Amino acid sequence: MNKKLVDAINEQIKYEFFSAFLYLAMASYASELEMTGFEAWLKAQAAEEQFHATKFIDYLHERNERALVKGFEDPKNDYTSLLEAFEDGLAHEKIVTSRINNLMKIALEDNDYATANFLNWYVNEQVEEEASFTTVINKLKMVGSSPMGLYQLDKELGGRQGFTPSTGAGQ
Repeated sequence: MNKKLVDAINEQIKYEFFSAFLYLAMASYASELEMTGFEAWLKAQAAEEQFHATKFIDYLHERNERALVKGFEDPKNDYTSLLEAFEDGLAHEKIVTSRINNLMKIALEDNDYATANFLNWYVNEQVEEEASFTTVINKLKMVGSSPMGLYQLDKELGGRQGFTPSTGAGQ
């Protein structure tokens, strides 16, 4: 594999782990509000991000490359509302999408079709990630500050099925 691509994937590993910590910080904020459904949804999201990082690590190992696990800055921990948290989450996922697209660009420039094929899963995953956050944002905007609306949405999000690392499934 091209060193530029390996380095970029290693940076993405760091970013995927950062994503998990960001969503755990958001889950902690939701817990403080006693919104256990939002908390559970965000914890499931964090687990999914850890899976994404591990999937990259395993891929590098399969290609006989060294995966590096690096540190990162603290994620944002304070929010003024659940809407702000989810809007930040969507903005973050859009950055992840651009990063995945850049990895794909590097892979295709290098004619590394195995990596491009591997990255297709992430390309599709990012469509789902952005759609999930957008749906929650739209629902939060719909209910506004209605206690009953927030209660119902919290209950709905709490019904998210757990993440299954073996398949990457969960929603």
